[in-house]
Amino acid sequence: MVRIAGLASLGVLALAVSAPSVARNSRADRELEARLRAHIEVLASDDFDGREPGTEGEAKTLRYLGREWYNIGLVSGTNDPGNEWFAPVTLVAREPAASSARFLRKGYRTPITPQDVLVLTSGKRSLVRNAPLLFVGRADGTDFTRNELAGRIAVLLDGETPDSRRQNELLAMGASAVLTVLDGDRSLEEVAARRQRSGYALADDSLGGDLEAFISRASMAALLKSTAHPLDDLEKAAAAPDFAPVTLDVTASLEAATRETTIHTHNLIAKLPGKHPEEGAVLFLAHWDHFGECGEPTAEDRICNGAIDNASGVAALTEVARRLAKGQQMDRDVYFLATTAEELGLLGAHAFAENPPLPLDRIVAAFNIDSDAIAPKGTPFAIVGRGMTGLDADIAKVAKDEHFKLIENDEANEYVRRQDGWALLQHDIPTVMVTTAYGKIGLMRAFFDGDYHRPSDDLVHLSHPLQLGGEVEDVKMLTALGRWFADPAKVPLKVVG
Repeated sequence: MVRIAGLASLGVLALAVSAPSVARNSRADRELEARLRAHIEVLASDDFDGREPGTEGEAKTLRYLGREWYNIGLVSGTNDPGNEWFAPVTLVAREPAASSARFLRKGYRTPITPQDVLVLTSGKRSLVRNAPLLFVGRADGTDFTRNELAGRIAVLLDGETPDSRRQNELLAMGASAVLTVLDGDRSLEEVAARRQRSGYALADDSLGGDLEAFISRASMAALLKSTAHPLDDLEKAAAAPDFAPVTLDVTASLEAATRETTIHTHNLIAKLPGKHPEEGAVLFLAHWDHFGECGEPTAEDRICNGAIDNASGVAALTEVARRLAKGQQMDRDVYFLATTAEELGLLGAHAFAENPPLPLDRIVAAFNIDSDAIAPKGTPFAIVGRGMTGLDADIAKVAKDEHFKLIENDEANEYVRRQDGWALLQHDIPTVMVTTAYGKIGLMRAFFDGDYHRPSDDLVHLSHPLQLGGEVEDVKMLTALGRWFADPAKVPLKVVG
């Protein structure tokens, strides 16, 4: 394959060999910053329409990245002659389509109407008929047996902890469904508005069709009025330390259905071949996708361009590839992965791990890059995923060699579940983020509280200008990490993973 110098397409002049070292470094940094900005300007432009999977915005994104990576000198990394460069990922989007609930007390219909209850399923259609209600209180710190829950609808008090953990645990332990009583701040309307958004999954995933239902406290009180267990009494019992589940004098039939839409999208996978691929591989990744047009219908600017999240990360990924390609050939293969559907649930990363181009246990280290243009030059590096892999000691050695400061606490792990690295960790791939973006974590928190996932994450409306000084140093650090972990003498295959 003919290699075309990627720098020439951006009109960057070669460095003068005779220039002083400091001047060369300064000029090289400016040129790297210019290339990063140029990538971000293209990928976060309105012409790419928010880089939504399955759209023309995706096609433009992948054409741009594929051309850049080819010109750098990368080769296809799919290891699949039928799908070179672009690995297909099929998604299914499900949105609520139907909901019904019927309650019986001693065989008689109750005054509660279907409009008083919201029923949802993770599958295409789910149904429970005439199942008894079992009141489980707050279901926090209480052990239930499968026999207690099997064939029953668990009735749960929402309280001030409106997460899904307790509901999921009850379903996993055998409950036919979970009916959550909204006795806290959440209203039925708020739950309905939140859950009307589509849920996404890989098409190969078999969703179990779990049933969840929600009811207001007032409706639940009316349902249990004149029964042996009024809601007031149940709430008092749930607060007692010796609380035990209570079978109610009510049965329910719950049904929910969803509409399905299939989305065809792609991961982009490339590699730099190593001299000794049998020694394993290093992986760099960043997600290319964003939300498309996600602003309010009446807003002047509806496109969520995702300049920081994650045009900046894909820009850094591309420049790490450029720097590694220009150097001496490494011993290990180095893979570069631009994932789809990160914003929809880390689905592209899961798809890569479930259908990988190489055995997963051959990946000695993976480095994710996400929302990178946050911190200024000189910001210390943080590790998102610190303490969760065997990589930390070697990362510290590289930071010392490169004269970069590395934060020695786990504060950045607050965000570990919010990025593709978490998906790879679930598949036992040692994955971290090594970045200045979390080096001053207040800057990242301000981004999450401000422009994150909004139309203002573009080059025009950002609350704060792009901070490419830290991103330049991220590229340098990641390049050094790539060379370190690609060396079997420094990181033997059997030690890592």
